[in-house]
Amino acid sequence: MVQSIAAASLFGHQLLCGGAFVKNPSNKRKNSRSPPSQFIGKRLISSPLSVKASSLEATKEAYSFKEDRIPKDWNYDIDVGFDRKPGLWPPENKADNPSLQNPLLRQERMGCGWLGAIFEWEGVLIEDNPDIEKQAWLALSEEEGKSPPPAFILRRIEGMKNEQAISEVLCWSRDPSQLRRMAARKEEIYQALQGGIYRLRAGSKEFVNVLLHYKIPMALVSTRPREALESAMGTIGIDGDFNVIIAAEDVHRGKPDPEMFVYAAQLLNFIPERCIVFGNSNQTVEAAHDARMKCVAVASKHPVYELGAADLVVRYLDELTVVDLKNLADIESSEFGSGEAELEMELEEENESPSTMTAVDDMLW
Repeated sequence: MVQSIAAASLFGHQLLCGGAFVKNPSNKRKNSRSPPSQFIGKRLISSPLSVKASSLEATKEAYSFKEDRIPKDWNYDIDVGFDRKPGLWPPENKADNPSLQNPLLRQERMGCGWLGAIFEWEGVLIEDNPDIEKQAWLALSEEEGKSPPPAFILRRIEGMKNEQAISEVLCWSRDPSQLRRMAARKEEIYQALQGGIYRLRAGSKEFVNVLLHYKIPMALVSTRPREALESAMGTIGIDGDFNVIIAAEDVHRGKPDPEMFVYAAQLLNFIPERCIVFGNSNQTVEAAHDARMKCVAVASKHPVYELGAADLVVRYLDELTVVDLKNLADIESSEFGSGEAELEMELEEENESPSTMTAVDDMLW
């Protein structure tokens, strides 16, 4: 009678605690090889193996609801901008080159330390004499029987190719053969007046040596013929310093068209945002910004206050340091095509809406 009451009491305690009833078929607890039953928490477990099995089952039950929420193909529908490819996060970096096997080189390429320098010829690397260019155009106009171009026209055709200036601005001819003839003749006059004398600007050679020391790729662009350009570079001893040379034969148009700078960036294997243009006129600044490049203006022909549109203005190139170039090449969210402009417009509209409502209320009252 007492044993029956004890068994019933134990069974009821197991039901209340949620435990499993373990029965010993032999009814001989002392001779059984299994360890004695014990309470863990509020469950009655018969062995350590049962503890492990129960924990695994509880873990599986706890995380089973996530199996339906996690997709198997990992194709997430990410809300991306207009200029980003869907399904990619983080957004693709335009400066990255997946073909590079070295991960450190890829990381450096995406950093501001990876940049290219694009130099103009006259007024930046060598001393420029604008009077010679003016005299060459006046002599050509006299030979061709044309009216001499006024000063504002000569300022407008600065940096253009000869053919482009003759056909589009001076309007002397549209015939391709005549354009080539007059362009070649104008160049002959210019070279004769120049006399083959070239002189480096102060600080330009020192700055080029600094870029060579840091292994920064450099390109030289000019609307002069390649033969004359290479001859002049050999004369002043900088013929082997530049990785890329862009001459008049390589492009269709000169400044303010950015074709020369874009082509130089392609040959350097750089995105335009990582290129810095060194020029000496507002036409250069305009062309560089149109190509999404930074521009350093050298105040050799124009005063400093006229070159305020440039990202940086110096009198001589040796005033610059590599740190200055890295600061110019530093790109934040603009490289990913962020919608900062649209956000600013929205904020302006929100700021204007209360004042408009106030004015309407005043009119009604």
